[in-house]
Amino acid sequence: MKKAEISNLLRNFGLLFLFDKLRFYFQKLKFRSINKKFKAANPEVKLPPDYLIYESFQMNYHKYYTESIAFAKLMSTYFAKHIELKDLNILDWGCGPGRVIRHMPKMIGHNCKFYGTDYNANSIAWCKENLSDIEFNHNSLEANLPYQDDFFHVIYGHSIITHLSEEMHYAWFAELYRVLKPGGILYLTAQGDNYKSKLSNSELKQYNAGQLVVRGKVKEGHRTYSAFQPKSFMQTLFSKVSILEHVEFKPNPGAGIPQDIWIVRK
Repeated sequence: MKKAEISNLLRNFGLLFLFDKLRFYFQKLKFRSINKKFKAANPEVKLPPDYLIYESFQMNYHKYYTESIAFAKLMSTYFAKHIELKDLNILDWGCGPGRVIRHMPKMIGHNCKFYGTDYNANSIAWCKENLSDIEFNHNSLEANLPYQDDFFHVIYGHSIITHLSEEMHYAWFAELYRVLKPGGILYLTAQGDNYKSKLSNSELKQYNAGQLVVRGKVKEGHRTYSAFQPKSFMQTLFSKVSILEHVEFKPNPGAGIPQDIWIVRK
């Protein structure tokens, strides 16, 4: 039985969240020693509670913090190809407990202002208390942000639409479009062709037909809610904007499956 079929079976019986919670405790135990060493070597680094780290990434403090610096640098390099990184309003949509946005003020600078928003109230509460020079907002799952029209020059969301229903893909794109300035850029990642090996036979048929594949039956937005986006679906989603880049990475054995990058301009 493929992992996809096992996952869907657990969903159907309402057991997937419990299984994922057990996985969290397993990872916490697995990385306990190296995480302890990281904290001892980096006492100045503020880390969120373990489950907030796991929800947004994985239970490895080094990868969560140190490798995220390189990831923030890579993202800012993509931004700089399409917009001058100076005097900008930049939004991390789905910022979680600040894994990426915490590095951006130092990474980009140049009088840019940084904002983070997320539907997880606990993540936002932690960010507000522990991360400075960033304005944080708690949003609901519904597509409604407290920002004025045409406010942001750059919006990015890493692995966010990958946890949304088809309805919410369109609703959130419309809301992000509303708050993005004309000429501004939107950077999103998607579970594209690299994830076809993860799909069941019925899901693969749906995906190859250009349809969004959604694994639901759990809380939408949570890490266990998963969506897979074929190119044609994304092209339809972005029909009212200019697609600047679609980047597909070759999988690197042992490094996890890379998501596609989509960069568009309003």
